[in-house]
Amino acid sequence: MFYVRRFTLVCLCLFASLGAFKALAAEPLEPSDRAAVRLVIEGQLAAFADDDAEQAFSFASPKIQEMFITARNFMDMVRVAYPVVYRPNSLSFQVPYFQDNEVLQTVEMRDAKGSAWTVLYTLLRQPDNLWRISGCVLMRGSGKAV
Repeated sequence: MFYVRRFTLVCLCLFASLGAFKALAAEPLEPSDRAAVRLVIEGQLAAFADDDAEQAFSFASPKIQEMFITARNFMDMVRVAYPVVYRPNSLSFQVPYFQDNEVLQTVEMRDAKGSAWTVLYTLLRQPDNLWRISGCVLMRGSGKAV
């Protein structure tokens, strides 16, 4: 539970800075980066669907991996704190933007009960030139942070 609380705190801080993100000018991504970012998120979602903790963890940035130490800790946190991300019923990718050296990718999701969620992912390009997920914030359909 320590990891869930710690990650939730990180996400709340990210959400608090969301207003600042919107205020700054963002740049659209190149088509190749748009596709790569989407593949990373889809890959992690597929790993969650398969209960493949190691694969899901591989899409997380080094800082996230450092925070959770093991793939099992990470998977347990997502299952408890982010059930819609763990098992989305449907999803729709919005246009991603590059801002302050990271990508902001919004994904509209529905959970098993049909409730709407907005999920904001942040991704960072790694030294190997691959994108990795560095944060994820959930907002209910009303825009209320969770």
